[in-house]
Amino acid sequence: MPLLKKPPREEEEDGDPFAANPESRYRRRATLERLVGLAPFGRARRVPPKDSDGDGSHARRRSEDFGLLRRLPGRRKASVEALAERTVPKRSSLLRLALGTRGRRGSAGERSPTAESDGVSDGDQDSGGQRQEGRGRAREPLSVLEILELIQRRELVAADEQIIALEAECAATSPASPSVSPVPAAGRQARDVALLYEALLAQLWAVLGEAVPVGRPYPPLRLVIRVLEQEEAADRQHPPGTPGRPRALRRRWQEAVGRAAGERLAQVAPAAGLGARLAALAARLVGDLGAVRCHVAPAYPPEYGAFGIYARGYHRALAQQLGALAQRPLAVPDLYLLLDWHSNTYPREVLGHPEVGALLQAQALGPLLPPETQRSLESSCIAAVKAKVEVAVAQELQLSEDTWAEEATGQELQEGLATRVTGLLRAHVERAPQITPEFGREMAHSLLGVLVAFLHSFQRKVERFLEAPGEATPPDGATSRAIALVNCCPPFRTFTERLAQFGHPESEEPRRQAHAALDKVTRLCNHVLTQRLFEDLKPYFNKLMKRKWLTSSDAFDTIVMLITSFSQKLRLLRPEPYQVLVSEVHRRVLIEYVRPLLQGRLVCTSAKMRARVAARLSDEARQLRELFSRLDSASPWLDSVVPRLRELLVLEDTAALQMEVGGLVRDFPDVRRKHVAAVLDVRGLRGQTTRQEILGVVQDLEQSEAEPGLPRQCAFFSELATTREVRCLPFHLPRLARLRLRRPHPQRPGQARL
Repeated sequence: MPLLKKPPREEEEDGDPFAANPESRYRRRATLERLVGLAPFGRARRVPPKDSDGDGSHARRRSEDFGLLRRLPGRRKASVEALAERTVPKRSSLLRLALGTRGRRGSAGERSPTAESDGVSDGDQDSGGQRQEGRGRAREPLSVLEILELIQRRELVAADEQIIALEAECAATSPASPSVSPVPAAGRQARDVALLYEALLAQLWAVLGEAVPVGRPYPPLRLVIRVLEQEEAADRQHPPGTPGRPRALRRRWQEAVGRAAGERLAQVAPAAGLGARLAALAARLVGDLGAVRCHVAPAYPPEYGAFGIYARGYHRALAQQLGALAQRPLAVPDLYLLLDWHSNTYPREVLGHPEVGALLQAQALGPLLPPETQRSLESSCIAAVKAKVEVAVAQELQLSEDTWAEEATGQELQEGLATRVTGLLRAHVERAPQITPEFGREMAHSLLGVLVAFLHSFQRKVERFLEAPGEATPPDGATSRAIALVNCCPPFRTFTERLAQFGHPESEEPRRQAHAALDKVTRLCNHVLTQRLFEDLKPYFNKLMKRKWLTSSDAFDTIVMLITSFSQKLRLLRPEPYQVLVSEVHRRVLIEYVRPLLQGRLVCTSAKMRARVAARLSDEARQLRELFSRLDSASPWLDSVVPRLRELLVLEDTAALQMEVGGLVRDFPDVRRKHVAAVLDVRGLRGQTTRQEILGVVQDLEQSEAEPGLPRQCAFFSELATTREVRCLPFHLPRLARLRLRRPHPQRPGQARL
């Protein structure tokens, strides 16, 4: 050990042979005497200063011995923690080698650990001397290194008592006024106190970190509690404004518990996959809190609320782990897993655990992730799902379109495309609501937008295919493909309704767009399916409402036969498109049946003829009603159109005719004045006064131009054109023969026109 210098005044007083040239009065290096606390050379020693009690029996060794080790070459450290890494040398062994038995004149704080470590037992030390030594050690102030040694040996209560005493000495020697320059020794003591507290806290928090993993009662934890109580008592004794006070070790203890929990969860090894890591974190948290409940919390006083402090610390630590995972780029399955674990698995498996669940729920810990973080994860998941599904459904549509022109593709098309596309969407629609209802609602709205875009693309491709199916495609092939395409609509329509039922406030508009696209596809396919039928029916409709029609039913019977034969081809249709198609056929057949009547092909010249026409209309209306009833038509309202027109032919009373016209207008709002006038022409009604009274019933309806139009499936008379209204003359046609019509003379060239 290098010999250290002292100021000249100290060399004269002590006569220390190790003294050399002085450096400074306030920057002096420690001698061996100050390092080990002895004066073996018999020189005149300074009178030690009195302690704070004024008895003068015991003096605290100066803090230069601690500062010395910080200044020795190779031993510079930034804090007491770094210094504590080195073992404090046994000073009594060094003195015993140099001075023999005189080395025993050191303090009791030095003799006790030497005797314990060396196993030396002197014969002149009886039990009474040992008790006296113990009492002397308890009263004697210790040096900084001795206090540090107590901290390292985890005699934390005794070390804290010495630090509090040293802090009191430091406060006693500090100047009362801030304007007075502090004494250098007091500054060194203040630094020593700060570093010793740093070392003490390091040991306290280390004990906290060790208490949970052992899984049994941990005696050093009670020392921590006693230190906390001592420090709280010291905080209460110091007046406000005291430097370094209050130390608030209770608050620091809570923070240390949180750090220890974070270290415990951080020690969980990253497992293979996010799910395994989350499961390991949950298992660690439940296991540690179980140990806290059984062994750690009972060691604290009840007012500490120890279990709540540990529970909140572990909750925050787990939240930090989840927050770190949320910042990583995650795939869609991992996003679902993290969100589901946060919203469902953690409350079920941790907060609902039979051992610690009830205690955790009593703490009102709140969610692990902040609401904005959870919304960010949900938005990321929705965006990733949308991008992934858009690509997948577009590929499915393209692959399906490539097979539309192939033979025997109808069954595969109607069973494959809709099933695959809705399956891609259904997986996410079923998963998202299991996490939270709000997340499910947002996911459904996003997927509804994806479905609408897909249906628009599907509609355009169907239009191109059906408008130009190819010259080589036979009619039967076009029919089978149209049936397959229209059979895709019901699954899409059902799934659209399911997505809209989640109740998103903005879902109505995309729902309407989806149904509009499906309606267009249905109409296109129905047009292809019914085009051949009405081409075959057209010649027979042209034979109706003529004089031959009154005597022969061949044309009408052929119409019924063709419709019945056509219905056999519709057995492959799904129920929904089948009903739509049959209703459309029902409507168009009746339109074509009524059309020749309103065109004035037949005019009744007598009551007998009106009766014959009415009878024929009644019989054929019955056959049509029975036919479409067998076909399960969903438009029974159409069956009343022919009977009402028949009544306009047979009724004689004007009031009855007006009531019948009112019923016709009520059942068919699109009927107009020209339609009723055409029926009156067929009836042969010539009286202008009676005609105007009857036509006045529909006058208001004809003038209302601002009313919205009816849906196409409810329109009937709006698709019927009539001939020009006939103006009946007020006399019979035979009277024209008796009238002499004078032909005008040709005008002469020079004659002026009158």
